[in-house]
Order: sequence, then structure tokens, then C-alpha cells
Amino acid sequence: MTDTAHEVADLGLARAGIRRVDWAEHSMPVLRSVRERFASERPLEGLRVAACLHVTAETANLLRALRAGGAEVALAASNPLSTQDDTAAALVAEYGVSVYAWAGMDPASYDRNLVTVLETRPHLILDDGCDLVNTAHADRPDLLEGVLGGCEQTTTGVIRLRRMSAEGELRLPMVAVNDTATKRMFDNRYGTGQSTIDGILRATNALLAGRTVVVAGFGYCGRGLAERARGMGARVVVTEVDPVKALDAVMQGYTVTTMEEAAPVGDVFVTVTGNRDVVRAEHLERMKDGAILANSGHFDLEIDLAALERLAVAVDRGVRDQAEEYVFADGRRVLLLSEGRLVNLGAAEGHPAAVMDMSFAVQALTTEWLAANHADMGPGVLEVPAGIDTEVARLELASLGVRIDSLTPGQEDYLRSWRP
Repeated sequence: MTDTAHEVADLGLARAGIRRVDWAEHSMPVLRSVRERFASERPLEGLRVAACLHVTAETANLLRALRAGGAEVALAASNPLSTQDDTAAALVAEYGVSVYAWAGMDPASYDRNLVTVLETRPHLILDDGCDLVNTAHADRPDLLEGVLGGCEQTTTGVIRLRRMSAEGELRLPMVAVNDTATKRMFDNRYGTGQSTIDGILRATNALLAGRTVVVAGFGYCGRGLAERARGMGARVVVTEVDPVKALDAVMQGYTVTTMEEAAPVGDVFVTVTGNRDVVRAEHLERMKDGAILANSGHFDLEIDLAALERLAVAVDRGVRDQAEEYVFADGRRVLLLSEGRLVNLGAAEGHPAAVMDMSFAVQALTTEWLAANHADMGPGVLEVPAGIDTEVARLELASLGVRIDSLTPGQEDYLRSWRP
């Protein structure tokens, strides 16, 4: 029996979890190299880290790196459906991480676990969706004492942090890990694009070729999703509120229209906006029989679930794993995936390990930088130093066996000078 504090589903699953974590590590060479350096240099010695992240094998490898660097780590889940119970058990039993997470936890347990990890009195916070920071500021400001700063790795979380900062409410330096070029390109575009399609197919076994997929939101996540849906033969319709992003979608050859006009023609609807009530009652009332609803935005607010319940005269919650069929009065049916939560983690396994390798390497190196430089920072949302992003990209290219050119001295001089 482990002495590490925890609340997980079953520690007996640890052996299976270790195998899962090791399998993911094979595709995470950049993070592995960071962990090896951390183990020799111990840059996080004596620091406590509170994390709210998806409890997956990829996350486990990030936390292994932090532990190798000397940190004590307490982890809560950032989504009630995304926890891999075997990974949670392995983190506790094998890697010495205090985990408070299990698959399918109720909202009260979810909120309690956030407070539990904050009560470890962390020096650093790793957040996914701003839940830890929000909980500490709104409900338990006493737990902010001693927190030096933190990192946020989602678009939704960075939006919330910037609003807190603009209103003068943010009391910590928080680094926007989400906003690095490698994170947006690999995690948001390639990771979300592939894993969302994966989740939809696992939950429905639907054929996308020849069907109309409506993508709500054309940020990095929406672009990746639209590309992959089109690559599988789907007709892709994009809805947007941002004129620049909408124009980008038009110039890439997608049909761009309103959700009102897309509702009666779409076969599959996926929201990736970071906002709420993107699919509302007036849209649900116009959808065709058999329409599929999925969300890959952080919170389960993008589809108006209350309206869906109100319109339905019957609900079959066991039609398929991670799928619920809502029947309307006129006999039309719509299929909701993963309770309107992140379909790529609820119905699938999230981003491939090779994608999270880069994202979590940035996260680990930014945590190291924050620990070393926090004394020079004030409250607010900070950018990741460009050198970290460049170093991670360099390590990834090296792991792929890709060589690139270097600037010659003459080229460097030319770029530094304005003179002809």
C-alpha cells in the first residue's frame, strides 16, 4: 500500500497504468530528454506543484518530469470523463503523485478535488481551463498565499485569465503556455483535429465521407478539425463570429454560413469555440433526423444542454457508449456525444502522445523558467519566452532526424542591420 495521499478508483489498476504510461513515453522523446536533464539538475527541488489536468498517460509523463526535477505534485482532473483510472493508479503507486480523480466523478467531487490539491499549499499551479486559479480566487483566496505563479495550457483558460487580469482580479503571474507557436500548431490544430474525429468515430461508427460536417469556430482547433473532416471526404461547413477567421475559412474553400442556416443541412455538428450556447434551441429545432452533436471546446456549455433536455420527449442514454439519443416530439432524433463534454477525451484518448510530447515539453520548461524567475514577475498573463518554443521545436526535429539550415554570419549581420 502506498503512502502517497490519493483518491482514485482502484490502485490495483497500477500495473496496467504503468504499461500505458510507458507506451506513451515511446512517442515522447522531447519530454524524455527534458526529464533526464531535470533528474540531474533538480531545478524544482523543494517546490510543490498543484495541477488540474486531464489524467492521461501523456500527462503522467509530464508529471514524471516534474517529479524528476524535485517537485512534489498533487493532481486533480480537469474533466470528469477524461480520467484513465489505470493511469491515475500508476501515478500514485509508481510515480509518487497525489491524485484525486476517477472516471465519471460527479460535479461535487470534481469541485472538492480542486480544493484538495490547492490545500497542499502549492508554490506553482499547472492549470487546464483556469479551474484551479478560478477556484482559488473566487472561493478560497486564503490558498493563494505562497503561490509563486503558474501555467495555463488551454485557449479557454487564457481567455479567462486575461479577463481576470483586465479587471484587476488576477493575483498571480500566469504564463500562457497555450499561446506558443508549437502548442497552437501541434496540440490545437493537429491534436484536436485528429482526436476529435477519433472520438466521433469511436462513439458512432459513422461514415464521414459524403456527409456534411459543421464546424463551429475556426480558430486553430477548428482549422485542424475542418482539415481532417475534409480529408475523410466530408463536406465541411464553418460557422464563425470573427470576420477575419470567417474570411480565412472562405479562402481555404470551406462553405461559411450561420448556424441557423447550417442547422437543417448538417449531419455532424462539432463546437470548438470556447464560448457558450453555440448550438441553441432554435438550431436544434431545425436539425435533421439523426444529426450528431459533439463538442471539443473545454467546457460543456457550447451545446445548450438544458434546451436539448427541454425539447426531448424521450432520451435513450444507453444507445451506445458515450452517446445519448434525444427524441423530439415530431420523431426526429439527435445523438449527443460524451454528455456535451470534450468528445476527444470522453469517447477517445485525447491527443496522440507525439503531439503532447511538444506541448508538455513546453509546459515543463516553462515551469522551470517560472520557478527560477518568479521574483521578477508581477500579477498578469505572461508569454512563454521565445527561446523555450524554439528549443522544443529543435529537439522535436532532432528526434525526427530532420536537419535544417543555419544562418551564415553574413545573413545574421544582414538581419541585424538596416543599412544596404
